Amino acid sequence: MSKRKLISFVIPCYASEGSVALVIDEIRSVVRQRQDTYDYQIIAVNDSSPDHVMDVLRRCAAEDPRVIAIDLAKNGGRHNALMCGCHFAQGDYVVFIDDDQQCPCDRFWDLLAPLETGGYDVAIARYPQKKQSAFKNFGSRVNDLAANWLLGKSKDLKFSNFSVMKKFVRDEVIKYTNPYPYLSGLMIRSTGKVCNVEMEERERQIGVGHYNFRKSFALWMNSFTAFSVKPLRLATSCGMLCAFFGILLMLYTIIHKLMVPTVAVGYSSTMAVLLFMGGMIMFMLGLIGEYIGRIYISLNNSPQFVVREVINRSQDPEE
Repeated sequence: MSKRKLISFVIPCYASEGSVALVIDEIRSVVRQRQDTYDYQIIAVNDSSPDHVMDVLRRCAAEDPRVIAIDLAKNGGRHNALMCGCHFAQGDYVVFIDDDQQCPCDRFWDLLAPLETGGYDVAIARYPQKKQSAFKNFGSRVNDLAANWLLGKSKDLKFSNFSVMKKFVRDEVIKYTNPYPYLSGLMIRSTGKVCNVEMEERERQIGVGHYNFRKSFALWMNSFTAFSVKPLRLATSCGMLCAFFGILLMLYTIIHKLMVPTVAVGYSSTMAVLLFMGGMIMFMLGLIGEYIGRIYISLNNSPQFVVREVINRSQDPEE
């Protein structure tokens, strides 16, 4: 009998003590449907949650040696927690799934199919309608447009919180050691064989979302600056364009003054130009400063995550 393929499920956990155990139970139920062919490993990463998530994970790990519970010493965000889970994942396939029951885990085999039979390396769930606020939908749209431009992502490809990748992609992803990981960008950078699988996102039944404006903006900045220098090139182009229009305006002002000596020098237009140019300069300096700051933090070897405790680290999933 051939050895069963191992699937590693990585769950970032934050403020989900009421739902994460239900997600783990559903994963077990889904994999049990094909237990002759597949085995599972669940890596649940407590991202320094303010509630009792870690107590729930301890109980799950005590009941099932296939559940690895990881307690992080400091909150780093969803992508940092996923990176932590990737370092512990041993499976032939690595799955990212959230802790809030919104990912349609019952459709997992549909998500895996393109990797098994379609020749793809990464499959990502695509939701026709996301069950989130209008603000988050707007943020997702902006992030998608930025990824199209910066990462060369296909306009038809959409990112979501439910995805699966092959082991070699995971091996490439964990080579990234800088403190600002962006998993979608790392997967796109590793392979071009990425597809979407249509499915419906579930309604949230327990708890509320925790991605506020600050966290959403930080994630957007990661995608904006982590994998491309195009923003710096855009700043250079804007500077050259402003300089060009400044020269034209200067020539127009001189010629107009020579042809109409009585014309008054425009205070309002002068202030408008100064404010515009000052704003552009500050924007460009801020963008350059963002890159330099990230370089500085990376050179200081700031960690992506710090692990306080790991439960079931040495367990063999086959045991």
